Amino acid sequence: MIDHIYLPVTDLKRSETFYGAMLGPLGKSERWHFKAQAGYSDITGFGEPGIPGFWLKASKTTCAELYVAFAAKNEAAVNKAYEAALANGGKDNGAPGLRPQWDPRYYAANVLDPDGCNVEICYKPWLYE
Repeated sequence: MIDHIYLPVTDLKRSETFYGAMLGPLGKSERWHFKAQAGYSDITGFGEPGIPGFWLKASKTTCAELYVAFAAKNEAAVNKAYEAALANGGKDNGAPGLRPQWDPRYYAANVLDPDGCNVEICYKPWLYE
């Protein structure tokens, strides 16, 4: 449904480190860099090889109300991404585990990124059955 999204961040390098580490275990660590031009900010993109879809945009504002969820292919990937996020400036906002309020098989973890945005890493096994 969504082709791409721009997330405003106050420190592009810091957020690139955070998201690069967290997205690696999810297979979405390929990066694209575009320098500011024609009135636009610097941006850094992430995604699967050849498919950028998640972009960081240098900004003076943050994403306080934005909630982003990234899909994982298994529980181990959720755990690895969560640990990488914490090791690279993220803060715990919900340890890895089942989220039965959504589905008894829904496995996820939540972190706050360096700007305080809520990021979820989720595994929905029914998508891979």
